[in-house]
Order: sequence, then structure tokens, then C-alpha cells
Amino acid sequence: MLALVATVVWSGSFVATRGMADTVPPVQAVFWRWVIAAVAVSPFAARQAWRQRALIRRHIGYVALATLFGVTLYNTLVHQAGLTTSAANMGMIMAASPVIMAGYARLGGERLGARRTFGLLLAALGVLLLVGDGSIGFDFGAGDLWMFAAALSFATYSALLKRKPAEIGGLAFLITTFVLGALMLAPAYAVSVTVQGAFTPTPATLGQLLYIGVFSSAVAFFAWNKAITLIGAARAGVVYYLQPVCVAGLGLLLLGEETGPAQLLCMALILGGVGLSSVARR
Repeated sequence: MLALVATVVWSGSFVATRGMADTVPPVQAVFWRWVIAAVAVSPFAARQAWRQRALIRRHIGYVALATLFGVTLYNTLVHQAGLTTSAANMGMIMAASPVIMAGYARLGGERLGARRTFGLLLAALGVLLLVGDGSIGFDFGAGDLWMFAAALSFATYSALLKRKPAEIGGLAFLITTFVLGALMLAPAYAVSVTVQGAFTPTPATLGQLLYIGVFSSAVAFFAWNKAITLIGAARAGVVYYLQPVCVAGLGLLLLGEETGPAQLLCMALILGGVGLSSVARR
């Protein structure tokens, strides 16, 4: 249930991102996301981070690299993609990120096995058909390409997480990446405000920013981390692959984005492929 909560909340973040695409510039949205997230998590994490400040400084190179890919780049690319592609496409492309993760694992010497390889290739086929409008013509839209870049950034972050120093507490690591992510985005935020102008806060945009800052960045991470503690990463990971279904459903209900037969077929290929590869890995 905790893994499902995190998955549904993260699915909603794609819908929120798509919903404010016309009102909040991507860099400004991501900057305020992490400011809000840092404030939201600070009552629970600030004390641990302060106690481990010397340890964090010792590993600051690793923490900064993880922050760059997992916080700064990944979310900025997602918001950029939201300008020109649907929430359903965003969710389905991200659901195939295990294909990239498997590539990293193979480069690291891990054997994938025939079934897992077949499942990953099946998921990749579903993504290619999805963004190619039913054909493998590599005629991708700009938003789809931004999402591919986001998936690559997220997969890189996930690979880096395997090397996280065990002595750094989870909460300390979380708030440190939130704060560092906001600091890394600050120069780009200043440029965006100068060139594009600051967005005008409205009840709708404030609600969307609070959602992605508090729920998608703080609550979902807490739920996901607890789920992994209780049932392990393999079982929690299978639940994550429900994300495209959740995104498509929320996109239909909240944004009026229709999911046609072609998207349903691609969704089946993606879910079937990544599900098969997860079962093989277990």
C-alpha cells in the first residue's frame, strides 16, 4: 500500500506538471518545488543532517553528483517535456526507464539473463511505438525527446544510489539533495525570471506547486523508502510499473487527455515487458 501511495502521488506529479506548463516556466517550477520540499521535510530531517554535516562534507562530491542527476536535471527535463507532450506519454516513457538501468547494470558486469533481456526489449518496443505514433520511424516530438533525456537522468541517479555511503542517513541525504538542488537551480532561476518574467501566482499554480513540492517530493519519498524497508525493492518496483496506468487515468480525469487503442497497446507492451523483467530479476 505504501508503494502504491508513492506511485499514485508520482503519477499525479506528471499531471500537475502538464497542468501548469502554460503558466509557470519549467526552471521556476522546479526551483520552487525543491524549496517547498526542503521546508516540508526539514522538521523530520534537519536534525539528522546537522549531526552528519561532517560526513556529508566528506562525501560532498558524490552527493552533488546524485543531486545533479536526480534533483536538478531530471525534474527540469520533466517540466520541459510537459510543454509539448501529454501527461500519459510522460508517464509511459518514464515507466521504461528500467531499460536504461539494465544497460548500466550490464556495463557494471551484471548478467541480465534471457528472460529479463526479452522483457526489457519488449518494453523498449512499446516506448518506440508510443512516441512514433504506432510506427518505429524515430519521428519523435520534442516533448518525447525531453522525456527520454529525463529517463536517462533518472536512471543515472538510480545507478548512483547503489553507491550511497551507508553511514549517511536517508533523511539527511534527502534534505541535502533538496537544498543542493535548489542552489544548483538558483542561477538558471534568476536568468528565467529576467528573460521570461516571474510567473503570477494563482490559487491553481500555488496548489500545483504545493502538490509537487510537498506530496511528490516529500510524502512520496517517505512512503517509497518505508515500502522498500518492509517488502524490499523488487516487490515495490513491480508496483511502480502501475505508473503509466495511473498517469493515463489521471490525465483523462483532470486534463481531458484521451487514451486511444494505440496507447493502450503500447501500455500493455511496456507493462508486460518491465513486469517480465522484474519477475526474472526476482
